[in-house]
Formats: sequence, C-alpha cells, structure tokens
Amino acid sequence: MAERDSAAIGTEWFEFWNARDFDRGAELVTDGAEIVETPTGERFRGPDGSRQESQKWATALPDGKVQVRSSIASAESAALECTVRGTHTGPFVTPAGEIPATGREVSLDFCTILQIENGKIAGVRHYYDTATMMRQLGLMEAPAGATA
Repeated sequence: MAERDSAAIGTEWFEFWNARDFDRGAELVTDGAEIVETPTGERFRGPDGSRQESQKWATALPDGKVQVRSSIASAESAALECTVRGTHTGPFVTPAGEIPATGREVSLDFCTILQIENGKIAGVRHYYDTATMMRQLGLMEAPAGATA
C-alpha cells in the first residue's frame, strides 16, 4: 500500500461522517478495531463502535463538518490534523453526563492517529482539547487574556 493511501482512508472516513453515511464509514473499520477518544477515555469497538461514535458527535453537532487540514502517513498508519466545526444544537453524551444543547458554535482542532491493516482502519486514537470545547460551549470561563 502506498503511503498516501493510509491518509486517504482516514480522509474518506471523515468524508462519510460529513455526509452522515455512518454505514459506509463503518465499512472502512475492521471488526477488531478500537476507537479511543483519549481526553474522555471512551472506547468504541469495530464497525458498530464506529457508528456509535459517529452518531454521538453528529447528534451534538448536526450541522458539523470535519476538515482534514494536513496528514502524515506511512503504509500502516496516518496522522490527520483536523478541525470540526458545527453548532451545538443536540445533546452531547459524555462519560460525565449529557450536555444539553447550548446553541453555540464549536470550532475544535483535533488530531487522529490511525492504524491501517489491509486497507482498513484497525485502530484510532483521537486527541482533542476538552477545555477549549467547554469554553466554546459556555460551560467554562476562559483564563484572563485567553481566547476561546
């Protein structure tokens, strides 16, 4: 597999999320894949887990779109630098409880590390800043001099 292919698989996964075609996105994920949201510790497994995680974010940000801004790839892995933008008009389910819709705009930078096996996603680790997201949702004040 060419190095560019690993990044293309991840980009395609996010394009399916943007289109809300979670079944097609799940087709890119192996049965044993583990999808980890590192800030919260949430873990999702396999194609069903891909659908669950995708739906969680789409429920919270129904108009949300992911933009892949850059990538670095090898034959078996890719790192994607992304931004998700949307309006928090649905409940956001977290391990700490549900956050009701705030109606606020969110623009969250994140990084996703993918493990690729035989042209499919075999592992995912998402890294994002929950404090920035909480400030954008109006649930936390920004430190003096900081921008949300």
